[in-house]
Amino acid sequence: MGVRGDVRGWWVRAREFGASRPQAVDVGIALLVQAAMTMPFVVPRPPGLEPATWAAYGLTSLTVVPLIWRRRAPLAVLLAIMATSTLYQLAVDGPGQPLPYTGLVIVYTIAALSPPSKRLATVLLLVVAVPVSVWLNTRSARELTFSLFVFAAAYVFGRLTDARQRAARVETERAAARERARIAREMHDILSHAVSLMIVQAEAGPVAVRTAPERAEAAFDAISATGRDAMGQLRRMLGVLREGTEGPEPREPQPDLGGLPGLLERVRAGGLDVAYGTTGGVRTLPAATGATVYRIVQEALTNVVKHAEARTASVRLAYEEGVLEVVVTDDGRGPRRGARPGGGGHGLVGIRERAAAHGGTAVCGPGPQGRGFEVRVALPVAAAREVAR
Repeated sequence: MGVRGDVRGWWVRAREFGASRPQAVDVGIALLVQAAMTMPFVVPRPPGLEPATWAAYGLTSLTVVPLIWRRRAPLAVLLAIMATSTLYQLAVDGPGQPLPYTGLVIVYTIAALSPPSKRLATVLLLVVAVPVSVWLNTRSARELTFSLFVFAAAYVFGRLTDARQRAARVETERAAARERARIAREMHDILSHAVSLMIVQAEAGPVAVRTAPERAEAAFDAISATGRDAMGQLRRMLGVLREGTEGPEPREPQPDLGGLPGLLERVRAGGLDVAYGTTGGVRTLPAATGATVYRIVQEALTNVVKHAEARTASVRLAYEEGVLEVVVTDDGRGPRRGARPGGGGHGLVGIRERAAAHGGTAVCGPGPQGRGFEVRVALPVAAAREVAR
């Protein structure tokens, strides 16, 4: 396992280096091709053949050099390789090569990186150049078949590489879009909840100042506490987004079920009487699930404060076998008349998205006996016996 991890780490670092320094990669590929094409000059030639000359080796190297610019001007590099290869066949009696290395590399590059017009031009050139090269060399059907096969294979591998890179880019863009949506949902929940509570307290403050100064002081304390909590959560979220900074601030965990009592106290300070209870065997939840439950309750209570005109609300967590049910109800005015079932604004949409992200469901609509409003979310969780085991 350790060796596999080391190899994987080395491969990842090599890919990162290649992505940041493509010119260095091209030079390295040219050196590898040069090494491969040097082998026939090092191995002794059969008796009866003239020894390899420095002129032949120099012309071989001249065939390899254009690969350094294979990304910048691939079609020009292909033409240069074809010209130098033809000159090598016509002008010198040097050792042959088992594979057309330089041609295969540039065909692969064009297939992987070039637009359709250059790819079409490359195919047309190969259809003409390969038979001509075979005719100048051995004039055998075997060599013609082999050459067409290896060049077609290089082209196909290039297209497959392009398809894989496109798929990776699409997946990266989708992941970025999902992350942007998640961050937007988190910021909506934090700001909507905090601002709603602060508005309620601020509107009640002037009345309390004239009639009950002690209640006014409590309202101002609640505004301050709510603002500080929102700033803390935003600071943690923005800390995750901060890149390239030295000595980042410690990142606190996302809120979870342990933060529900404080959340309910802040809501109660705004004048809404909130009851809280649990049923079933309470058990520890994964951090992601706990944060989701917290945000669902937060958004549901925010909607109550903003829209319901309710006096009381209740939050109930029901731990069942393999399922955690979160139910938030209020005694307010209920759904708007004419609203479609399951509809709602960004808050309810965010609740459904959070539930769906964990494989759960969310149902929003009239409360019991048609009074008020109810949010009912079911999230799959580990069964009690699984937690015990």
